[in-house]
Amino acid sequence: MRIKGFAALAVVAVLAGCGGDDSEPAETAAEETPAAAQADLGAIKEYLLSHTATLEELTATMAADAEEYHALAEEADFDYSALLDSKRDEVAGLIESMQATFREANPAYEEMEGVVAGVPSLADYDVIIDAGADKSDPENAVPFSIKTSAGKTYEQPGNFFFLLETSLWGTEEQFAAKGVEPDLDDDGKVEFGEALPDADFLVAAAKDFATNAKDLSASAEEWEPTQQDAMTALVVMTPTMSEYFEAWKNSRFVAGAKSEESSFVAASRLQDIADILGGLVLIYDNVEPAIAEADAQQAEQTGTQLEELEAFAERLRDEEAGGKKFTAAEADTLGTEAQDRAEAIAGQVSQAAGQLGITLET
Repeated sequence: MRIKGFAALAVVAVLAGCGGDDSEPAETAAEETPAAAQADLGAIKEYLLSHTATLEELTATMAADAEEYHALAEEADFDYSALLDSKRDEVAGLIESMQATFREANPAYEEMEGVVAGVPSLADYDVIIDAGADKSDPENAVPFSIKTSAGKTYEQPGNFFFLLETSLWGTEEQFAAKGVEPDLDDDGKVEFGEALPDADFLVAAAKDFATNAKDLSASAEEWEPTQQDAMTALVVMTPTMSEYFEAWKNSRFVAGAKSEESSFVAASRLQDIADILGGLVLIYDNVEPAIAEADAQQAEQTGTQLEELEAFAERLRDEEAGGKKFTAAEADTLGTEAQDRAEAIAGQVSQAAGQLGITLET
């Protein structure tokens, strides 16, 4: 669902290099300052562990509901028309429950994505859970396949949030039950959000999602944050605004029913942007004291700019939630503004890292 952020380092490397002394050897770096080396980043780990625990719990809940849905389908011999005739209310309740849980799980992940995707030792989980493409994009494809109990294999089908969202909202035909109209409320029409996922696929995907969420929790427990990790996360993840705004522009929240995007239907990408920036603000708050050792005034300015970018995203999110409809042209303009702000912030953090003798990871 997201292009990997480490390419952003090329951008900020140029920004950080502007105005430097070209006579200095490129390989020379200052020794890491005592403040940078000794800073306590425990709050970042606590934040991460809180969110991984929430994601683990919510994905387990979705998996349990998916198993119950699969059991009902199995009782009906996977005749989904018969299933609706006999268990319509139960099925509708399970789909609504899983959709509601998904809506909770999405921000639980997005709020910590700045850490997960931005820290090299954890970044593979971002590909698996939220960012990886399907096999049509080999360079960015997920490293797993989904195997159902019926023996069918979905080879590198995409990340888990994509799989669960498109199954539960019925926006990917390949994951939907065949030969039935998903009229869950029996009103004679199928409205957006009514869906009957293929039970074999759904339960396999939901259980694998829960397993990977548990694995992320275990890896987060083992991770010991460093200044290098924290600043790398800021430099990698902050200048990704344009791709999020592009996804928002193409989603149903801007394009409406004409949208050809099958994901980003449960929540607006504006919500995701605000959630991600909130996590990045927390990371910055914990490294700002070290950055201030290099330049106190710049450290304060960078923090203010990041908070203003978060407020910008929150304002747009709240306006949309309040009923404002944005156009594609507005989305482009807003995305450009956000990206410009984000690149400036990332460049400042990258420059500070260099002054502190911290080499950012790629």
